[in-house]
Amino acid sequence: MTIKQRLTKIQQASGWSQEQLATQLGVSFATLNAWINERAVPRVKAQQNIERLYLDIVGVDAVDEQTLTEAKQIALKRKTSTQAIAKNQDQLNALTLHLTYHTNTIEGSTMTLSDVEEVLFEHKVLANRTAIEQAEARNHQATLYWLLEELTDKKKDFVIDEQLILGIHLRLMNGIMSGAGQYRTHSVRIMGTTVPLVNWQKIPEQIAQLVRDIAKLSDDIIADIAKTHATFEQIHPFADGNGRTGRLIMLAQALQAGLLPPLVVKERKYAYYKYLEQAQTKQDYQPLEFFVTQSMQFTSELFKKQT
Repeated sequence: MTIKQRLTKIQQASGWSQEQLATQLGVSFATLNAWINERAVPRVKAQQNIERLYLDIVGVDAVDEQTLTEAKQIALKRKTSTQAIAKNQDQLNALTLHLTYHTNTIEGSTMTLSDVEEVLFEHKVLANRTAIEQAEARNHQATLYWLLEELTDKKKDFVIDEQLILGIHLRLMNGIMSGAGQYRTHSVRIMGTTVPLVNWQKIPEQIAQLVRDIAKLSDDIIADIAKTHATFEQIHPFADGNGRTGRLIMLAQALQAGLLPPLVVKERKYAYYKYLEQAQTKQDYQPLEFFVTQSMQFTSELFKKQT
């Protein structure tokens, strides 16, 4: 693959403009434009930066054991608690803002980060955004706060069960779809993938099995988070809102274990879906596990900016 092809693929997968891509690579717009139009060839260090960014945004095919182990060790050292986040208003606001923005954008929302901030914290009604998009943002904030309260109040008695899963979906999709908090009653398929989804009649038993699997103790919580997420998304229990529900379940699992919640950013949507499909069709969970650690790293960097 040529440099031009890699840069084009990064742009397509991330949604960045050439100006934004140039910023990510630490070069001028003119320099990037010359590379894309093959009027110049990047130096070795720049080529290495392009390669790293390509793998980050587009995704890898495999992760070696040592790299994954080291990434997990780093993630496991970054401890936090629901109480600590709740007491730090800056961290709570940052988590709420970015989690809401990225998770809804992944699902098609056109709201900018500033839009979300105005709707959530300034309680504005925006004339240039749809009512549904703004309701999605407000619902996500309310669901996140409810989930954090559940974790705080119940402490060791907190469990991820069917009631919690239905409660997350009900709050996320309240006023947006008629089947909020209810399993789908028809077949669905995800466009652009070959992942076979669970038959709607088997959803209750599949969720029951997932809940039992989550409750099992494991010495590898990051692997558990990745497997739970891949399984939940393949069950696809709801007519809509599965991605947002699944990502909040990941947050709950991480916080229950005293770890930073993974925050999936919109720019990595392509890699995210690639790793999910790889786990669901090939039972190869390692790239998704590595992605979870990287998403925890994003949260870590976000929190550092608030100190």
